[in-house]
Amino acid sequence: MARPRVPLLSRERIRDAALELIDRDGLPELSMRKLATELGVSAASLYGHYPNKDDLLGDIARDVIERVDTSAFETTPWQQGLTAWARSYWSALVAHPNFVPYLATGPGRSDAGLRMADAVHGGLVRAGWPPRDATMIGASTRYLVLGSTIGSFSRGFDDDVQVYRDRYPHLEQAHLLRAKADEIDTQSFELALQAFVDGLQVRYTAIQDRRAARRRRS
Repeated sequence: MARPRVPLLSRERIRDAALELIDRDGLPELSMRKLATELGVSAASLYGHYPNKDDLLGDIARDVIERVDTSAFETTPWQQGLTAWARSYWSALVAHPNFVPYLATGPGRSDAGLRMADAVHGGLVRAGWPPRDATMIGASTRYLVLGSTIGSFSRGFDDDVQVYRDRYPHLEQAHLLRAKADEIDTQSFELALQAFVDGLQVRYTAIQDRRAARRRRS
């Protein structure tokens, strides 16, 4: 019998199936045995592509992070660069909220993650931010993105008006949130991001003013 034109398994197919399983059932439900069942193969056949689950998770993380665009730091002022990066980062993660806990606690030595951090840090320093501030800005943006993608605020509310009306008078419209979850969650992220960048602009201006004052005195 001739070999099939397309191999039954590949790292890409395994990785995509694993992420679909995580999206559907949650990160704790991923196992090599369950993944093999999803793919219709034996668990042993997976190990020729991935030695263990940690290796598979690391490859999924690499694939997700490589979707994040940092190029705006090269062509626009730092404010636009930071905003564009945060939005791209958010978009990559919000599509897979069940995988965000791994990205929040997983290895920090992946090439994709380090290249992203290097691009962000380099862009901020080139724009005039002190290296220490650039490090904290990168970390703070990561906290903002991870926190806003790990779960939905709006979907945490019940759509039954009676749950809130009698006991929580200031939440009398809370039962409407679930129906508009995508809109509210997206706009809430944008509000937090804009407030963050606006606050950084104040800090940046103060740093530049201090530098100018030192140059005048020297």
